[in-house]
Amino acid sequence: MKAPKKCKDSFVTMTELVLPNDTNGLNNLMGGRLMHWMDIAAAIAGQRHSNRIVVTASVDNISFSHPIEIGNTVTLKAFVTRAFSTSMEVYIEVIAENIPANKKVKTNSAFFTFVAVDQTGRPISIPEVEPETDFERELYDGALRRRQLRLVLAKRMKPSEAKELKSIFDMED
Repeated sequence: MKAPKKCKDSFVTMTELVLPNDTNGLNNLMGGRLMHWMDIAAAIAGQRHSNRIVVTASVDNISFSHPIEIGNTVTLKAFVTRAFSTSMEVYIEVIAENIPANKKVKTNSAFFTFVAVDQTGRPISIPEVEPETDFERELYDGALRRRQLRLVLAKRMKPSEAKELKSIFDMED
């Protein structure tokens, strides 16, 4: 068994500048470009955690709460929140910054799931995560519920098997 790793061991900060080629007809960052950047940042976090090649297994809901304008910088922060046998959940937060106006706004956050693979593409075991901060513990504690929900929605787990979700959906009179 591999020694657990801390969330900070996988932490990634990536900054991009929104250029004309990244924008739509309203001069705002295209959603697909942002998702591409998010996938890269999250994959690097997964590689740092597992010391392996990682492949994207799933992406949770990404909501676009604020437009990101041409000329803004986009900072993506990502880290592994929890690891299972071969898969891991990565949290990503996106901050847009208008440097001349000295304004920053959190525009997005999401969870990506990656699987660590060997050189032939077969899943391989990875270390567990050891959260340290309250925020890391909160994300760690919720990761099993989010994982079970993803598996149920993908029809890879029966709802009756999702023990962590029962408390959410079982209503008492």
